[in-house]
Amino acid sequence: MKQTFVAVAAAVAALAASSAQAQTPLSAYADSKGYVDVQALTCAQLAGTYQEDADMLAAWYSGWYNGLAKKHFAHITRAKSGEHELILYCRAHPDLKIIEAVDTLLKNEK
Repeated sequence: MKQTFVAVAAAVAALAASSAQAQTPLSAYADSKGYVDVQALTCAQLAGTYQEDADMLAAWYSGWYNGLAKKHFAHITRAKSGEHELILYCRAHPDLKIIEAVDTLLKNEK
């Protein structure tokens, strides 16, 4: 029983430590004029930024891809689910650019 408790406590401590990493604001990736090159951002940068910044980026990418597809509607539930999938995919593939991850997820959706 004591060994089980120690194992569970160690797992909880490891989980807390992994989620306690410092987050980087999206503004850290901006150039001197305040612009962020969204085509150069990596999955690691998305996964390492604040939730509000990740939400904003997800909305931006959604609009960009929907614009390319000449779609003018937003499905809020699907967009939130897509953002969650993107973040999970990015955590598993931190070296990819976000646009590569989005492209892969869109191709897998079809």
